[in-house]
Amino acid sequence: MDILGTTLRVCVDDLEASVAFYEGITGTRALRFERGGVSVAAIGCFLLMSGPETELEMLRKVAATIAVKDVDEAREALTRAGAHVVAGPVPTPVGRNLIALHPDGSVFEYADRNAVV
Repeated sequence: MDILGTTLRVCVDDLEASVAFYEGITGTRALRFERGGVSVAAIGCFLLMSGPETELEMLRKVAATIAVKDVDEAREALTRAGAHVVAGPVPTPVGRNLIALHPDGSVFEYADRNAVV
């Protein structure tokens, strides 16, 4: 599995104020989208999320998003190593993702940019 980078997931109460701060420190503009009632802003290596507490409660359990070359390849490597894929792969606005529970109890999202056409 090719790991290309990591995105830090941050749940925030005030998305607009947080976007301004993170755009200021990274020098990049936010890429915004909505997913399952949650407003998301991707800024550099940060993924800001704001929405209903019931949705954020689940999102807080995911430690980080790991960018991979191919989610299917990641799924195979993860299961071979003893992880349990709890969701996905599913399409996202920019590619596909899955959620995996590692044997140590850590939960990570793995995402690629291979959009399903």
